[in-house]
Amino acid sequence: MTSRERLIAAMNHQPVDRIPFDLGSTSITGIHVSSLYALKVSLGLISPQEPVKVVNPFLMLGEVDEALRKRLEIDTISLPTVGNSFGFKNENWKPWKLFDGTPVFVPEKFNTVPDRNGNILQYPKGDKKFQPSACMPNGGFYHDPLIRKKEVIESELTVENQTEEYKILQEETLRFYESEAERLFRDTQYGIIFRGVSGSNMSDIAHIPGCGLPDPKGIRDFEEWYISLITRKDFIKDVFARMTEIALENLKLVFQAIGNKIQVIVISAADFGSQNGLFVSPDLYRELFKPFHQRVNNWIHQYTKWKTFIHTCGSISPLLPDLHEAGFDILNPVQISAANMEPVQLKEQYGKWFTFWGGGVNTQKTLPFGSPEEVREEVKYLIEVFGKNSGFVWNAVHNIQAKVPVENLKALFEAIQEHRARN
Repeated sequence: MTSRERLIAAMNHQPVDRIPFDLGSTSITGIHVSSLYALKVSLGLISPQEPVKVVNPFLMLGEVDEALRKRLEIDTISLPTVGNSFGFKNENWKPWKLFDGTPVFVPEKFNTVPDRNGNILQYPKGDKKFQPSACMPNGGFYHDPLIRKKEVIESELTVENQTEEYKILQEETLRFYESEAERLFRDTQYGIIFRGVSGSNMSDIAHIPGCGLPDPKGIRDFEEWYISLITRKDFIKDVFARMTEIALENLKLVFQAIGNKIQVIVISAADFGSQNGLFVSPDLYRELFKPFHQRVNNWIHQYTKWKTFIHTCGSISPLLPDLHEAGFDILNPVQISAANMEPVQLKEQYGKWFTFWGGGVNTQKTLPFGSPEEVREEVKYLIEVFGKNSGFVWNAVHNIQAKVPVENLKALFEAIQEHRARN
């Protein structure tokens, strides 16, 4: 099988020659740039002096390039996007070093000059005339969003203000997607993953502060947003309705541009679960989210061959029947470390509904803190469970984080190679 054939078969719950393997095709299936650098050095793919690219400046994810895809036999690739969460393009790369000394390339507009406390601040559009929208604390590895608007002014609570960052795709962007999809479909055999269109990703908390907006209006504070799901329910419904209209128009434009050259589209990355249970109840999901998810997924299934992907962390098993009815094909990250997310039970109860895209190793405990042998054993077990009867794409539980011992990273990928063909 080619990688694309393997991915399509797995998502259709058909036999595969080996488990498909994803690393880096989305912002929620990637690897922190410091761990990526250590892995590439250990594999002899780069020298210790050679930087690696930060392709997601907000999450500080590294570029999974062609050399690494070939070495690890990865089956997926991302349809490139134009910009990032801070509203500037990933272009005109410049060298920098993380606080731990990792050499990297960052986009030209990525701020590398620390403030007086040694923190690295990022600015909307990369423009320092605006208030900073994110901060990497001195000694840290990630950016934290900065809440620039905590007070909610009721007169400013308009759908237009709350959705100002969601736009209909412009011709230049559509032609970019068209050419890149054609190139990847023609020149590679990878499964092609599209990270989604503006408007579909309702209530992704990482987007609420509007890190790419110079002056965000509306509800931009995390706490106030979650409270508003209850206290301003009608307003939230209007916001989601407007976002859905934008998403549907963008889906039509994207499909006209690229057709069925992609295999997967990410629809939602909003988290509905915590470590120990749901924090959005099934009733609230059914009222606020499900009708809009159904509209988007129904359009995709009616007009395309794409599979729809939802990312939601936490203990979400009570919500899975509703996510199925909403039309999602793929479940990620399959957080096996959360309560009531036992792998065998998930596979037996919901394996006929979903492709499990994730759940391949516990990134909270085993991968960063276990021994290499514990990593190998866990990978073997989880491939056996989730890989049974197909319907599984190997990926970790969310992104592989910073400071993972390189011995564990090597054990991880050796175990994947050893066991992915046994099902």
